[in-house]
Amino acid sequence: MEIDLDSVNASLRNASARDVVQWALDQGRRTIATTSMGRNAAVMLHLVSELDKSVPTVWVDTGYNLRDTYVVAERLIRDLEINMHVYSPLMTSERRNAIMGGIPTVDEEERHQDFTEQVKLEPFGRALDEFQPEIWLTGIRREETEHRQSLDIVSVDNRGIIKVAPIFYWSEDDVEDYMEQHQLPTCRHYFDPTKVHDGRECGLHTAA
Repeated sequence: MEIDLDSVNASLRNASARDVVQWALDQGRRTIATTSMGRNAAVMLHLVSELDKSVPTVWVDTGYNLRDTYVVAERLIRDLEINMHVYSPLMTSERRNAIMGGIPTVDEEERHQDFTEQVKLEPFGRALDEFQPEIWLTGIRREETEHRQSLDIVSVDNRGIIKVAPIFYWSEDDVEDYMEQHQLPTCRHYFDPTKVHDGRECGLHTAA
């Protein structure tokens, strides 16, 4: 699927997030959305569900989520009628903790890579195998990490999938305003074991 990234991004630069989602859907390609069920995950879930509830939404549940995450997730799946598909690691978190000695720290790069492969990349790989997406709707934002500052609303990842980020240029205030406007539930207690510290990628957006 050939795409002129410069032209597309120029045309979408001032479009609303809803219009960006609609653009992605209008391409008529196999499309998925993803969610981490993080603090303000409801924004992207709401945007997609408002336009097409049939779009498969992939949630990689690492097994390390907190109770608040699961409670809010179930509410969103029910209220927004999301076509949710949950993928979990092949090993339970308790078993992995016993074998690996817990979640790797910042300095344990090799262990962190193995850990990320197990809890994020392998489950996500199964999702990609199942849905074979050509377009991937994602809630990443430019200001979140250094890597994301090198991207744009529409980009092509190392796997050849076209990533479309409708809220790419939104600020934290924009996100909060949308949450309040649509009275969406927020997950105030969220933990991503693969990030270790703020500003680190979880792996899904940098994997080959």
